[in-house]
Amino acid sequence: MTTPLRWGILGAANFARNQMGPAIHAAKGSTLAALATRDPAKAAPFAAFAPGLRVHSDYDALLADPEIDAVYIPLPHPMHVPWSMKALEAGKHVLAEKPMAMTAAEIDPLIALRDRTGLQCAEAYMIVHHPQWQRARALLRDGAIGQLVHVEGIFTYDNRGDPGNIRNTAGQGGGGIPDIGVYTYGCTRWMTGQEPEEITHADITWENGVDVIARVSARFAGFTAHWVNSMRMAPFQDMVFHGEQGVLRLTAPFNAQVFGEARIELHRMSAGGGAGHSVTVERFPAAAQYVEQVEAFGRTVTEGADYPWTLEDARGTQAMIDAVYAAAG
Repeated sequence: MTTPLRWGILGAANFARNQMGPAIHAAKGSTLAALATRDPAKAAPFAAFAPGLRVHSDYDALLADPEIDAVYIPLPHPMHVPWSMKALEAGKHVLAEKPMAMTAAEIDPLIALRDRTGLQCAEAYMIVHHPQWQRARALLRDGAIGQLVHVEGIFTYDNRGDPGNIRNTAGQGGGGIPDIGVYTYGCTRWMTGQEPEEITHADITWENGVDVIARVSARFAGFTAHWVNSMRMAPFQDMVFHGEQGVLRLTAPFNAQVFGEARIELHRMSAGGGAGHSVTVERFPAAAQYVEQVEAFGRTVTEGADYPWTLEDARGTQAMIDAVYAAAG
């Protein structure tokens, strides 16, 4: 394909302005061509890095634009499925922010429409495109830590000072689990290729109808897992995969180069169970996971390449979220 994939964005969300808009503009084989927003002032920062940007006054007008091939959707969570379906029906490929839906069942008609149209539609789950995660999965599957026994994950931040944020608003699909639990739960599923057999513990603290602290444990075939997600704790993130012969740790698993350096630590125990052990560190200072995500999406659309995070993958994580809420009562 000699011409770039032409993208449009539905809404001038802060995340689109600061992260995904620039990533689309920077990605090889893609160009940011249009934005839909009722406020021209909100379009100005996008036009600053994407000269020639067309601005539509509403979402439907952008979907009707014949010079748009793909649509990125950063709208509030409950709007992801309906606008993804509208975009597919308009003949556009779709990349929608996570979580794709509020329940797993909502994703089923989207999968059916994707299959009927033959268009690409995916959840913007950027971490699987980062080389640190691709390398970590290869290490785990190649037996670098032996048999996996336990997974420990944490992802927290504190937004109590921003009560108007949609993450603090029940009617907008708020809550820490939909926002960041998708990462701790989803990366465990992606790394291992397994689904939880049982949610064994779900302790959730609620404020105004949204979960603000969630301590969750699960049992998988052959290993256990425990995750902490919170919107009321000091910012921190860490993922640890603990095996019989070693430990695999990602120290900035989700916001690489923002929270900290993208780094994998491989701790290997000495042969025969001795006290000594070695630590090997791999660093990924140059990777830009949002750009990698856009480029992977483009390769799927233009070359038919496999995409590492399908709607079925997104549905699996959402089913797990549904099970956590059910276990918490």
